[in-house]
Amino acid sequence: MRAIILPLVLGSLASSLSAGETNKENFTRFRGQNGDGVSSDDPRLPETWSTTENVKWATDIPGWAWSCPTIWGDKVFLTTVVSEEENTKPSKGLYLGQGVRDPAKGIHQWLVYCMDINTGKVIWKKQAHKGNPVVPRHPKSTYGVETATTDGERLYVLFGDLGLFCYDLDGELLWQHDITPEKTFYDYGAAASPVVHDDQVIFVYDNQGQSYITSLDTKTGKVQWRTDRDERTTWATPYIWQNKQRTEIVVCGFNRNRSYDLDGNLLWEFNGRMSNLVIPSPFAIDGILYITSGYIGDAHRPVFAIRPGASGDITLDGDQNANDYIVWYLPLAGPYNPSPIVYKGQYYTLYDRGFLTSHEAKTGKEIYGKRRFAGGVSFTSSPWAYNGKLFFLSEDGDTYVVKAGSEFEVIGKNSLGELCLSTPAVSQGKLFIRTATKLYCITNEQ
Repeated sequence: MRAIILPLVLGSLASSLSAGETNKENFTRFRGQNGDGVSSDDPRLPETWSTTENVKWATDIPGWAWSCPTIWGDKVFLTTVVSEEENTKPSKGLYLGQGVRDPAKGIHQWLVYCMDINTGKVIWKKQAHKGNPVVPRHPKSTYGVETATTDGERLYVLFGDLGLFCYDLDGELLWQHDITPEKTFYDYGAAASPVVHDDQVIFVYDNQGQSYITSLDTKTGKVQWRTDRDERTTWATPYIWQNKQRTEIVVCGFNRNRSYDLDGNLLWEFNGRMSNLVIPSPFAIDGILYITSGYIGDAHRPVFAIRPGASGDITLDGDQNANDYIVWYLPLAGPYNPSPIVYKGQYYTLYDRGFLTSHEAKTGKEIYGKRRFAGGVSFTSSPWAYNGKLFFLSEDGDTYVVKAGSEFEVIGKNSLGELCLSTPAVSQGKLFIRTATKLYCITNEQ
């Protein structure tokens, strides 16, 4: 299915310094600045909330989309897609099979919103595209699932079947790069979000035709390089891995997991025998990279922990569970939709059907096996963590709060009472949760 499956112009030296000082508080891409879901501790960040408790503001968002908020300074960016005709609405649960076979009916508007971080007031709204959808989608998904990214000067908005649109932070369209839509596996559509590094904005378009990864110049939109990929459709967002040895671009794949240098050249790869649908996004923490997939019911649902410095083919041989660069491997621990999280030395896996497991992040050793939040609860969004706690948002809009540690201990549940498939954002002491109809800003700050 489509994964859940996310900029202030620097003027004077003083404003540049200010932006640099606060950069760690911005939320610049899917799963945050480091792509790992972990935020710095902050007493302003909430542990409890409801539709009224600790809500600083809630802004109505029209249409349907599951993209996550992107935040820079005092601006919150969000995309949505609005249809002039009634179509099948996304709904919770598992849909194992074909997508919606035909494109949605009626004229659609692909929109970009900018809101004030302190009030939720809409500062500007721009229409990236208007027209009829030309590709189908998964019944649980939307035409707006990719999360925008920013470098603090520009906002890069990807609608995976349309193109990449670059705006300045005041909403002026600077350039756009059109994408020729391709057929995707089961007609589920695209979903991988873009990432930005220095002067490159990078995205992956894996499909049933010619898959590829490409880099565009952030200032002009000119293609800097494109590398074709021997892959069918995947939905994982690429990861910029800045390790002690180099900076590389890690991309999951059904056929092979790969890493590229900043010119699009292959560094290393391996056959992970990934599950049928590859959705969770790779990430690194404490010097170790994690790659996984876990389509429901597949015989192989692997997790790999990888150290820096690899080159060439690093596929495990036979019954190996480690080699010089694969630190550890688990054959049946991968999740379907939510990306895992590493927090305080533990690797946590959230499963769609409401189970949580924990392993030692450095060794893969089990800390506790499957623990269930509640019967009949399902999850799509990825977890996040701060202040010694982990947070897990269900499709029903209930966030389960778990104390970090060696025991599974649910210490709270916060309800918004509405469908939630988008991964929340955390910035400047505030938590941002997107529901089917609203964006909530939640905080303890007075």
